[in-house]
Amino acid sequence: MNLRQMLKQLRGERSRTEKELSRFDDAIAAFEKLVGANGRRKVRGAPRAKRRFSVATRRKMAEAQKARWAKLR
Repeated sequence: MNLRQMLKQLRGERSRTEKELSRFDDAIAAFEKLVGANGRRKVRGAPRAKRRFSVATRRKMAEAQKARWAKLR
């Protein structure tokens, strides 16, 4: 295979790849419209409830974080 044929083949592959990437971009854009760019589904009119932890759970989380910081020191 000579160099001209190789170059022509590479340009053809590049063109096909660009078209395929364009299709992927279109599919991603469609999903983002459905789900939202941050990955969470949009729900109209219903605010999300905050997660609440018990006092004991918060205490355990604080102790675990303090232990992680102590380990780094």
